[in-house]
Amino acid sequence: MMQRWKWKNILFIGLILLGVPGISLFRSKYSLGLSEYEICSSRIVSDIRIVQLTDLHNSTFGDNNADLIALVQEQNPDLILITGDQLNSGEENTSIATDSISALCQIAPVYVSLGNHEVEYQQSYNTDIKALYEQAGATVLEREYVDTEVNGQQLRIGGIYGYCLPARYLETNEANPEECAFLSEFQDTDRYTVLLTHMPVCWLINDGINEWDIDCVFSGHVHGGEVILPFIGGLYAPDFGWFPGKLEGVYASDDGTKNLVLSRGLGTTEVIPRFNNIPEIVVVDLM
Repeated sequence: MMQRWKWKNILFIGLILLGVPGISLFRSKYSLGLSEYEICSSRIVSDIRIVQLTDLHNSTFGDNNADLIALVQEQNPDLILITGDQLNSGEENTSIATDSISALCQIAPVYVSLGNHEVEYQQSYNTDIKALYEQAGATVLEREYVDTEVNGQQLRIGGIYGYCLPARYLETNEANPEECAFLSEFQDTDRYTVLLTHMPVCWLINDGINEWDIDCVFSGHVHGGEVILPFIGGLYAPDFGWFPGKLEGVYASDDGTKNLVLSRGLGTTEVIPRFNNIPEIVVVDLM
């Protein structure tokens, strides 16, 4: 009897050890979560609700991304920001990306910046992704900005694909002069500035969040570290390396007046799948 009890317990423990990772892998691919933040600024005179999506990577949540679209609609956003990598550079299919953009445009104005997969796709297939996304209804911003008004609030919304090193790196020839020229022009306004840029590393590691005079930056690319370990956080991220720590959430400048919003995103193309890493929709209330 004791021997039978022992083997039953070993079998039960074994099933748990096998089942928990499987459940986490499944949820990290097909579930959807919300991350909600409030950003307060004396420069905001009227509340604005923003939904950020990033790194879809041709993933689907429900038929034709119906679950994703429905959850975004439930948030009642004033603006929807997409910070790159809607598609995969190695897959010719663009319909998942464009169909989701078309559906999102029925909810609120959609602004898009490009990610590395859009840039690589254009090079591989000689396709104008900017034109495709614009045909789907979005405003695509690549070293461009628009001045607009939302709920009575004056905004400048811009987008750029690049590392965005601070201008002081021009002295060492590390910064891109064209990027610096765009960002210098972009920040030269009395409007509240919102920037979409796929890659976050220079904003966090090279002090961009302090040195550029931009109120709120939205970024993605790092997938929250792909594998998120309990009590430790993200395992690895491009440009950041192993166990970098800063891979999701809101990060403020030293004086607290400017912010970077960094999303874990929705999908992945990595060999190692997302683990303990629920795809997220980010909701930011500017107040």
